[in-house]
Amino acid sequence: MPSPTYGRLPGVVLIGLGSIGRGTLPLILRHFDVDPATVVVVGPESANDALFADAGIVRHHATLTPDNVRDVLTPLLRAAAGGEPPFCVNLSVDVDSVEVIGLCREVGAPYVDTVVEPWPGVYDNPALPLAQRTNLALRRRLLDDRAAHPTGPTAVSSCGANPGMVSWLTKQALLDLAAITGVDAPVGGPADRAGWAALMQACGVKGVHIAERDTQRPVRPKPVGAFWNTWSVDGFISEGLQPAELGWGTHERWLPPGAGGHGDPAAPGIFLPTPGADTRVRTWCPTHGPQHGFLVTHNEALSIADYFSVRDGDAVTYRPTCHYAYRPAEVALLSWGELLGGGAITAKHVLDADEIADGIDELGVLLYGSDAGAYWYGSRLSNDEARALAPHQSATGLQVTSAVLAAMVWALEHPDRGIVEADEMDFARCLEVQRPYLGPVEGHRTDWTPLTDRSPLFPDDIDETDPWQFRNVLVH
Repeated sequence: MPSPTYGRLPGVVLIGLGSIGRGTLPLILRHFDVDPATVVVVGPESANDALFADAGIVRHHATLTPDNVRDVLTPLLRAAAGGEPPFCVNLSVDVDSVEVIGLCREVGAPYVDTVVEPWPGVYDNPALPLAQRTNLALRRRLLDDRAAHPTGPTAVSSCGANPGMVSWLTKQALLDLAAITGVDAPVGGPADRAGWAALMQACGVKGVHIAERDTQRPVRPKPVGAFWNTWSVDGFISEGLQPAELGWGTHERWLPPGAGGHGDPAAPGIFLPTPGADTRVRTWCPTHGPQHGFLVTHNEALSIADYFSVRDGDAVTYRPTCHYAYRPAEVALLSWGELLGGGAITAKHVLDADEIADGIDELGVLLYGSDAGAYWYGSRLSNDEARALAPHQSATGLQVTSAVLAAMVWALEHPDRGIVEADEMDFARCLEVQRPYLGPVEGHRTDWTPLTDRSPLFPDDIDETDPWQFRNVLVH
């Protein structure tokens, strides 16, 4: 069956050729009418350069900095005389997303990225207060930019697998849950944000876990001192060293020790005084059931909690708790143990598909608190399936790159929306584009709660009156 073509691109400026860039580029060339000679890849030299040496793309070797970003990108983003500007796909680390969005706005170029990224010196800067190192602070800066520039070419912010795809999965999961619980919901979903928030409240949802388990195993063992991962090592280290962070629901009755706010009662989240990669939570995924995951900060924890808030004027009357609950691949767990234990990291490596023996990336959303129990909905993509579907992909990578593809399609179909978060996009259309690359997409109900099968050997200080209090979710 031929791959669908979703439209014409006058060109592409792809920033970054790491593991996600190398997987996104083939999807762009497959699904858009674009001349490879008009595709410019910007970034430092990479081992991935060799993969595309014969593709006809233009390779622009440059490390973007605050001093050169305008001089390097502006000529590449400007349209030729009488033409249209290219599509900017920003898949880099350590390149300020808001600044690049501003450059794209100036020249009229559409844009997508997978994270609100700052310049270096934020994630791991001990001189900065914890609040300034959070994703809420990064997201606020983006939303302040949107408030100052409410119109312009579409710029889709934070749209990979998560953040990104999981916001679309949340809406579909909520419609499934409404059908299960007998709550009336419009066909195709509510028409606006307020309607979606009211539907989540009516279904009795107390919160959403972005519940993921990566079981991909390498062919050979990881050397001591090397940080291995199934996706960007630099990206994972950056977010793992940020404070653990979550959207904070209105049903919560207990505040974790040392938790910080943001001086704004309406702020959708809180942060903890511990790194996300050293903060564990209880969650559930279909294959292995109960598990401990990392409470790594992600933009979707805040955007989903914010999007599904019910408001009465300035007061928030309902908000779900929302956070990432991630059990990464075992090699990444080993790597984090070495890094957090003070060991020297002597090498960084992202496993490609041929280096992975087997396993899946089970990534979905767990909606909990309703009378029907918890409901997980998501992708259960295997590495073998990913290799068969597209080149240069692991299961983890393809869930991200296919979401970037969907965001590009939606942006072309809605070219003048300004800055947009994934929660605000047409979830059904985006999943329609993405689903051929997701493997089995399934929903699973479970009666599990964070109070299920607790060990009596070391009793915790729990709240038995409400299993879904964050007090019971957090591993103390």
